[in-house]
Amino acid sequence: MDAATPLVRWGTLTAKALVVPVAGLLALEWYARAIGFSDSIAPPSKALIELLGALRDGTLLEATGFTLYASGLGLLMGGGLGVLLGLVLGLSRRAAQAAFLSIEVFRPIPSVALIPLAMMVFGFGVDMQASIVAFATFWPLAILTQAAVRQVEPRLLEVATVLGLSAPARVWKVVLPSIVPRLFVALRLGVGVALVVAVTVEIAANPHGLGFGLSMAQQSLRPALMLGWLFWIACIGFALNAATLALQEAVARRMGGVA
Repeated sequence: MDAATPLVRWGTLTAKALVVPVAGLLALEWYARAIGFSDSIAPPSKALIELLGALRDGTLLEATGFTLYASGLGLLMGGGLGVLLGLVLGLSRRAAQAAFLSIEVFRPIPSVALIPLAMMVFGFGVDMQASIVAFATFWPLAILTQAAVRQVEPRLLEVATVLGLSAPARVWKVVLPSIVPRLFVALRLGVGVALVVAVTVEIAANPHGLGFGLSMAQQSLRPALMLGWLFWIACIGFALNAATLALQEAVARRMGGVA
């Protein structure tokens, strides 16, 4: 019963939260049918029909797989390196001071500004897109991890030192368990950033994935299909966030915490 409680709570909150989106879709359905034919607006019911058509012919699943793979690969690389750097900077003030200027110079660079450079290095495809996603997710994961490490209780580190634990052992047995909740906050942010950047790159430059499908529907003046792709991207974002929350609750229960 206890294990099912978070799922029940999540389901209840989701049901209540659906009231506003459903009302918005009904209003859009009425408005689109009231104005008749349009090159930019289509009823959600027609968008669903177009989306089912894209699902039947395989283009939707192919594009979804490409976007999720590229964004996941970029998040794995950028987020993983960001967490490692955040641990180092959080544990060593000298390292943080030495890296401060470099971080403040490179962090504000918009990730999409790297598209021309990434295209020259990698060409079109997964590598180019994943590299940009990695750059975009690296900074928030590094900064949030550093902040989380700085908030670890100093006495815990002092006890670990007295017990003679090595630096890797202190990180594994003291630091990481202490920052797990904050790491999941960073992970949720990273997942959202990865999806947004991946779709943006596909719209701007990469002829693959969900963003490219959305762009092609717009250019071919098919508003129903365009809205269908857009709704699908929103559903993917919602599902990824829900999966991250479920993972966070599972880890919290396993560690004896409160989800």
